[in-house]
Amino acid sequence: MAHGITSLKRRGLPEGGKARRVYLHLHEEIARGIYPAGALLPGEQKLAVTLDVSRVTVRRALDALENDGLIERRAGSGTTVRAPKAFPSMAADFNALMPQLVEMGQNTTARLLSFSYGGAPGGVATALGLTAQSRVQAAVRLRLVEGEPFSHLTTWVPEEIAQNYTEAELATTPLFRLLERSGVKVDAAHQTVSATLASPDVADVLGLSVGAPLLSLDRVVKDAEGRGVEYLSALYRPDMFKLEMDLTRVGDGKARHWEPVIKPARKEAAE
Repeated sequence: MAHGITSLKRRGLPEGGKARRVYLHLHEEIARGIYPAGALLPGEQKLAVTLDVSRVTVRRALDALENDGLIERRAGSGTTVRAPKAFPSMAADFNALMPQLVEMGQNTTARLLSFSYGGAPGGVATALGLTAQSRVQAAVRLRLVEGEPFSHLTTWVPEEIAQNYTEAELATTPLFRLLERSGVKVDAAHQTVSATLASPDVADVLGLSVGAPLLSLDRVVKDAEGRGVEYLSALYRPDMFKLEMDLTRVGDGKARHWEPVIKPARKEAAE
């Protein structure tokens, strides 16, 4: 069952390779303060000559920057760099990422976009130790911070576990709570963090351009018997989520090196 969501104003890369190159160039110069808040950008014609592109290409890049809220264009006044908008954001210590994601779940809201039963994708089935005939409950949720789309979450749970909760319950209750209520004794998880690009469906609900960069987190959760009980694929907007890590210098001489500071783990873990 699909749940509709109002399309949001797009942020990010414009269409076309040259326009994207101009956008990224100007975006970087604004971010680095070469053009600080209140500064005027060069005119379209000057940018076109400097960057060796057409004025149409420059205009596309400026349109995208304006949609991002980075510049303001006024006829007769030129293009002014705006003060950066302060998006609500979340940060997590890499060494305590699992428990800190619990707090994100408690301090954010979720919107259930889809809920269905069927076969698991090949990689998911393998990771969960399922057969080709096994059925899973698949759900897609959008998590928001102060009403701003923050992450896109897809979960797969074996049918025999998922049948213990309803679609309505998943729409209002963290999945980890539902797993515990179902009698699942979570024991371990394996997690990977990487980067990816926004597909059309993900870009649509996060309010980004297709191909915008995203932080990708995949997690396989297992119970005390080693059985896979949940596969999570989470995509985060990098402008609203960051991973942090404290490091310390250890060792002597040539063996001296950086090591992460391991903090005490807390008990809970969810998405």
